This record gives sequence, structure tokens and C-alpha cells, in this order.
Amino acid sequence: MTKPTKDTTSRRRFLTAAAAGAATAVAAPSVVKAQGPISMRWQSTWPSKDIFHEYAQDYAKKVNDMTGGDLKIEVLPAGAVVPAFGLLDAVSKGVLDGGHGVLVYHYGKQTALALWGSGPGFAMDANMLLAWHRYGGGKELLEKLYASINANVVSFPYGPMPTQPFGWFKKPVAKVEDVKGLKFRTVGISIDVYSGMGAAVNALPGGEIVAAMDRGLLDAAEFNNASSDRVLGFPDVSKVCMLQSYHQNAEQLEIMFNKDKYNALPDKMKSIIANAVDAASADMSWKAIDRYSKDYVELQSKDNVKFYKTPDAILKRQLEIYDEVAKKKAAENPLFKEIVQSQIEFAKRATQWEQDTVVSRRMAYDHYFGPNAAAKKI
Repeated sequence: MTKPTKDTTSRRRFLTAAAAGAATAVAAPSVVKAQGPISMRWQSTWPSKDIFHEYAQDYAKKVNDMTGGDLKIEVLPAGAVVPAFGLLDAVSKGVLDGGHGVLVYHYGKQTALALWGSGPGFAMDANMLLAWHRYGGGKELLEKLYASINANVVSFPYGPMPTQPFGWFKKPVAKVEDVKGLKFRTVGISIDVYSGMGAAVNALPGGEIVAAMDRGLLDAAEFNNASSDRVLGFPDVSKVCMLQSYHQNAEQLEIMFNKDKYNALPDKMKSIIANAVDAASADMSWKAIDRYSKDYVELQSKDNVKFYKTPDAILKRQLEIYDEVAKKKAAENPLFKEIVQSQIEFAKRATQWEQDTVVSRRMAYDHYFGPNAAAKKI
């Protein structure tokens, strides 16, 4: 028998190791397959009929499809597990694996959370505020903010919203004094702003507003957009809607995961989740343009709603009182002050670029759809 050489022994060791590695590679998928897909139970902060709940389902479907079913997110409507305003606690404690809502709904936990959308945005729109969040330090500040209240969550702000209406009223609001004494629904810093304008403010989830107006518990209210407002039944209790406002000029939606559940996911799945946020953000903004514009027309043609522009005097007063509120809260809350300063620094640069660069589309609109209607001649 020939004595094995050094090269022969090394080759046998290599082949043995390779065989073992191949066996492991074959076995690994079997183990994963045996475990099955990862399931997550979520809840939104919206009624099932609201377009916002549809946005939540859109995001879940993107993740479910992009992972090939390896991650399956089920989204329940508000109240299915916890009340709408209880979402943060439920996700943080692991009662829910994740959720869909807006940061301003957590205002009672930390007032600075409302700076992601509740207010004038220092002349930024929602898309610009998301730019600040992604590239201007907002992401790191939000992580710091959630850590300050021991919230065990991972948050992804997304979905820039158009400017929200001032609200629904019994009759048009003509001057600042008309707001005084109104029982008015809003949320976040807007509570302080409208309280400063003399309103008696009540914060209610979206699904409870119309019933409260119907029972006379509210004189007026704001929620969000033509599609949501229409399906929630606002035209049944009011025929007057005031458009344009600074109270929520730059709001966006929020996707939230329980941090422990999120951290346990494979890196590839985390990457899919993050990219699905961006995809859903773009898709939501495009769908909003289509759906809101259709419902805006039907609110007028079918529901007999009259729309009015909010007077400039009210808009100016909103800004003045917001500044007073922000100054007071910044003095009370160092994180609030830090976030405000970060937003102002970014906004000064970004809004100057926007104001100097972007042409006003009003002239083009008047040209094509105004009295002379050039669009009809093309």
C-alpha cells in the first residue's frame, strides 16, 4: 500500500471539508423552509374604509411581494387590537409587530414628535420635510426622540401629504374672531395653535369625528384630504370646507416596527423593508393626486359642498401663534428646540432654492383652464 503523500492528505481534507460545506448548504434551506415565512400583525390608525388604511395595505403588499412571501404583514384597521392613539405603546411593547399612522398621534408622549408635520414646516412642504428627515439630520433626531421616551420602535416617516384644509364648518369663516368659541377637532401642535385662537379644541381619531359633529359635540373639524373626508362622511354633517391652512402644511405618514422584531430580521429583509418604504412613498403621493382630485370634484358635483379659501388674516394669525407655541415648547423641551433649529437651518436653504427656482403654476393654470381656456384650442 502506497503511503499517502502530503499533497494527497491535503486534497482529502479539502474534499471532506467541501462535502461537509455542501451538506450544510443543502440542509440550510431546508431548515428555513421548515420554519416557514415570518408573519407580522400590524394595525393602522385608520378606519378600514379610509384611503389611509389603503396606503397601509399598499405598503404591506409591497413588502410581501418583494420578499416573495418570506415576510407576511397583515394590517388590521384602527381599534382591531388597540385604539388609534394607542398604537405606539402597542408596537413598543410587542402587542403588535408594527403599525401605520402619523407621528403627531404620539403628541401626548413627546410634544416634539409633532414637528414631523404638525405646523407650517417653516415654509417647507411635506416632501421637503422628508428631505430634511433623510438628509438634514431628522432621522437621527427621531431616533434620539424615541429613545428619550423609551419607545422600542423603528420608525420610517414616508408619504408626503398635500396641504390639509383648514376644516369643515357650519358657515364660512371670514375672520380670526370667527374661530373663537368653536368646538374644534384637531391634533398635535395645532391643538395649541387653535386654542390660542380661542377655539375649544378636542383631539379625536379620524373615525370618531363625524359622529361627534353629528351629535353637536363639535362645531367644526379638520381631518386631512378630499378622499378621506368624503368617505368618513364629512359632507353629511357640513357643506362648507375651508381650503388652505398652515396648521398641517407638511405632514407625512409613518411606518413603525417593534425594534426587537425588526432587529431579528435578516439584513436582506431589512433592506427590502427600507426600499419598500421609498417605493410606497412615491406610489402614495401619485395615488393621492389621482384620488383626491376626483373626490374634490365629486364633493362639489354630487355632495353639494362649497369650498372657500381660508382668508389671509387667519393664515397669518396661524403663523404668529405657532411661533409663540414653538418658542414656549422649545424653552420647556431641549429636544424640541434642537429639532426646530435643525429644521429651520435646512428650510432656509431649501425654501430659498425652491422659491427662486420653481415657476408658479398659477399662470399656466389660468392660461389653459381660465376664461380663455387655451386647452380647448389645442
